[in-house]
Amino acid sequence: MLPSRADWHAVRRAPRRDLVAGLTVAVVALPLALAFGVTSGLGAEAGLITAVVAGAVAAIFGGSNLQVSGPTGAMTVVLVPVVAQFGATGVLMVGALAGLILVALAFARTGRYVRYLPMPVIEGFTAGIAVVIALQQVPAALGVTDAQGERVWAVAADAVARFVVHPQPAPVLMALGVAAVMLLGARWRPGLPFSLFAVAAATVLAEFAPIDLVRIGALPQELPAPSLGFFDLGAVGVLLPAALAVAALAALESLLSATVADGMTVGQRHDPDRELFGQGLANLASPLFGGIPATAAIARTAVNVRAGAVSKLAALTHAVALAGVVLVAAPLVGRIPLAALAGVLLATTVRMVEAASLWALARATRGDALVLMLTFAVTVIWDLVLAVAVGVGVAIVVALRAVARSARVEQVPLDTSEHTAEEQALLEEHIVAYRLDGPLFFAAAHNFLLRLSDVADVRVVILRMSRVTTIDATGAYVLGDAIRRLQGRGVTVLLSGILPGHDEVLDAVGVADQLRRDGLVLPDTPAAIAYARTLVPGTPKQAAGHGSRA
Repeated sequence: MLPSRADWHAVRRAPRRDLVAGLTVAVVALPLALAFGVTSGLGAEAGLITAVVAGAVAAIFGGSNLQVSGPTGAMTVVLVPVVAQFGATGVLMVGALAGLILVALAFARTGRYVRYLPMPVIEGFTAGIAVVIALQQVPAALGVTDAQGERVWAVAADAVARFVVHPQPAPVLMALGVAAVMLLGARWRPGLPFSLFAVAAATVLAEFAPIDLVRIGALPQELPAPSLGFFDLGAVGVLLPAALAVAALAALESLLSATVADGMTVGQRHDPDRELFGQGLANLASPLFGGIPATAAIARTAVNVRAGAVSKLAALTHAVALAGVVLVAAPLVGRIPLAALAGVLLATTVRMVEAASLWALARATRGDALVLMLTFAVTVIWDLVLAVAVGVGVAIVVALRAVARSARVEQVPLDTSEHTAEEQALLEEHIVAYRLDGPLFFAAAHNFLLRLSDVADVRVVILRMSRVTTIDATGAYVLGDAIRRLQGRGVTVLLSGILPGHDEVLDAVGVADQLRRDGLVLPDTPAAIAYARTLVPGTPKQAAGHGSRA
C-alpha cells in the first residue's frame, strides 16, 4: 500500500510539465475549495485546509498518478445534514471514522468491485449530484442567509419564498454573471481559468460599487496546529452511520474519478485498493487540521490530465500552491462575496451534466432508462448512497430479466472440428475472429474488455455478434471502448452479424456509427473474413471460411 520507487520514477520524466499542471489545477481549485467549504457549513477556511492537507496526502499515498483530491460538491451534500445534527466537531469525527473505514476497505481489497457499476447508475448519480449542488447555491445566489428546511430542495424553496418577500437583485446578478463568464469563457478559451477571473472581477466590483453583499469573512493566515480535540469515543456509535455514508461516497467518487483519468490517457492504470488507502489516510489527516472529509474530484482531475500531468508531482504541487494562498493572500480571499462562489458552483453543475450521454442512455433500452431515472430521483430527493444502492439493485433485476427472456434450449449437431486449420491460416495472416456468445451487459462487459484489450500481434479483429443474446448500454459502451483501444494500437475492427434489436442499442450510444460509415460492419462472418484479407498486405485472397476464437 505504501509508495514505491516505481511511483516516483514518473516524477523524473517531465517535472516541468507536472509543475505547470499543478499550478493550473490550483488556480481552478481555489474558488471551488472556498465554495465547497462554505456550502458544507464549516466555512471557506475548512475547504482550503481540506484541499491542502487531503490533497497532499492523497497525492502521495493514492493509487493514481493523475488524481487530484479535495472537497467536492457530492461530499458537501452528505455533510450538510451532519453539520445540522452534530455540529462542526461531529463532521471532523465523521471524517476520521470514514478514513478508518476506507483504510479497512483497502486492506479488504474491495476497490476492484466499483468496475461493476452500470453506466446508467453512474450517469444518474452524477446528474443528481449536479442538481443537488445547484439547489444548495440558491440561498447564496438570492442573498438569503436564513433559509430553513430538512432537505436541500426544501431549503431552496424557502429561500425563493423569502426572496420574493424581500428581493435583492445584486446577489442574483453577480451569481449569474460569474456563471455566464465561466460557461462562455470555457467555450471561447477552454484552457484559461475563467472561474478565477470571474471571482476576482466580482470581488473588485463588490469593493468599489455601492452594493451590500455577504462576504466569506476573515480567514486564518496559517494552517492550524493538528489536534485530536474533536475525538469523542462515546459518539462513535451515533456517528457511525454518517461515517459509513461518507466512506461509501468517498470510495465511489474516487474510484470513478480514477477510472475517468485512466480513460483520458494512454498507459495509465490506477490501483483501486491503493487509491482507497490514500483516500483513507487523507480523511484521517484532514480533520486533524479542521478540514472536512475529502474525495477525489473528477473536474480537477480532468484539468490535471488536460494540462499535461504525468505523475503525482502535479497533484502535490496543487496542494502546495493552495497552501501558499493561505499564507499570503488570506485577507484578499476573505473579501470574496458568497454570491460569486455560488455562481462558480452553478457553472460547475452545468458542466457536470453530459446531456448527450443522458439522452443516449435514455434511448438505449427501457431498463437503462428506468435505472437512470430512479438513480437520479433518489439522489435529488433522498440520499446519494441510497441512490447508488437502488440503482444497482434495479439494474441487476433488469439484467437478470433480460437474460431470463433471452434464454432458450436448442438442439444442435455436434461439431468437433473447431475449424482449427482455418483458424491457423487466419492467425498467420494476423487476422483473428472472436465469436461473442450470450449476454453482453454490465456484469460481464468489463471482463470482455480486459480480454479483448490483450490481443497481440494482430492487424484485424473480427467481432462476430450474431450469437449475442442481449446487450445493454453499459455493454455497448464497453464494446466501443474496446474498439477504440484496439484502433489506437493500429488494429482494424470489423463487426459482423449484428442483430436488429442490438443494432438499435449500438446506434443509440454511437458505437457502430463510425464503423458503418467506414464500411467496417459486415452482414456475416465469411464476408468479414474476405474483407479482412483485403486489408492485410501480402495476404492471399482465398475463399473465406468460418474461423473463430472463443
